[in-house]
Amino acid sequence: MNFDVADLPPGLAYKLLTATIVPRPIGWVSTIGPGGAVNLAPFSFFNAMGGAPPVVALGLMRAPAGGRKDTARNIADQGEFVVNLVSEDLLPQMSMTSAPLPPEESELEAAGLTALASVHIAPPRLAESPVSFECRTLHCLETGPDQILVVGSVLAIHVADRFVLDAERGHIDTPALGLVARMHGAGWYARSSDLVQLDRPAGGGRL
Repeated sequence: MNFDVADLPPGLAYKLLTATIVPRPIGWVSTIGPGGAVNLAPFSFFNAMGGAPPVVALGLMRAPAGGRKDTARNIADQGEFVVNLVSEDLLPQMSMTSAPLPPEESELEAAGLTALASVHIAPPRLAESPVSFECRTLHCLETGPDQILVVGSVLAIHVADRFVLDAERGHIDTPALGLVARMHGAGWYARSSDLVQLDRPAGGGRL
């Protein structure tokens, strides 16, 4: 069946995207609001978009009540953010931080999480997260009403020591991270424990 986006009712294109582009890694983004409160919110329109230099991208949709979400506003205003990754044991806290709170209240504190100072930027990273990326905004593109695409330059990568196999070679115990990803519907997530390996042709480029 062909779905012509121009003819779809509001919200249906989003459902089709999230039902088919799976699994999607979760970027648990920490920023600082105008009053100094640490904002923390999960986004599944997130991925790495370059390696030399390292670049990540975030798709931030409009708030349910209209207007920009706190994360989008904070990034647009300050140009700094941390992307924390979500392990399975952090799912309950991650879900809590998706609840709408006033900008002056911290989702990090409400979820009982611990902030650690970043090295290069003001927003903190999460002590509980196995991997965190300190980012500075390269581009902020308006893609729709109160919807933006953020491209960020990665300034520092924090990986919990217990998952680092060989720091000099960049070898990480990825399965042990226990990361989760968003799936098709509300409340559905995928574990990263069911893996398949396939050798690529000689000389094949990076995927």
